[in-house]
Amino acid sequence: MTEPERNATPDLEVGVGAHPWPWPEDERLDPELLAGGDRRNVVDAYRYWRLEAIVADLDTRRHSFAVAIENWQHDLNIGTVVRTANAFLASEVIIVGRKRWNRRGAMVTDRYQHIRHVASAEELRDYAAGKYSIVAVDNVPGATPIETTVLPRESLLFFGQEGPGLTGDAKLVADRICSIAQFGSTRSINAGVAAGIAMHTWIRQHAVG
Repeated sequence: MTEPERNATPDLEVGVGAHPWPWPEDERLDPELLAGGDRRNVVDAYRYWRLEAIVADLDTRRHSFAVAIENWQHDLNIGTVVRTANAFLASEVIIVGRKRWNRRGAMVTDRYQHIRHVASAEELRDYAAGKYSIVAVDNVPGATPIETTVLPRESLLFFGQEGPGLTGDAKLVADRICSIAQFGSTRSINAGVAAGIAMHTWIRQHAVG
């Protein structure tokens, strides 16, 4: 390898360019993407697919857990929660409280994820009845360690705001409350991180192996 090759800047462009001609005949494919290239942050199996086709395919294999997060203070973590829910193929994400939320952290994954809004914890409880078991996640007295808890297959993982955690109303509607083991000085971890840990716990119990 020559010196210029060793020091060359790597190609950081995401995705693929225009599809070679002739184009494949598949109604799931988007002619604009075939012509101009697909630079979206999607797995290779979905290259050149129309957005609606990707969502329809995801809908055939979504997992049976959902995620809810309280939104009283425009928590910037909500976008991260949505992005992680998409990565783990949650059935839906439910925003509790304010309907408007900051989508920047979602990195457009909200386009592929079903998002629902409810105004209160009580409304969430009514929506979940007969469909999900609400598992609130917060480090509060009486919570059971998520590391040793078998989560229901139809779990609705419920998270509070960054900082204050779950509201009193949220704790009241929960069927159970789980904590995440911590060993440092901080009282709580980032809400987006906590959501990722809880979702992966469900994945390890019900979707892997």
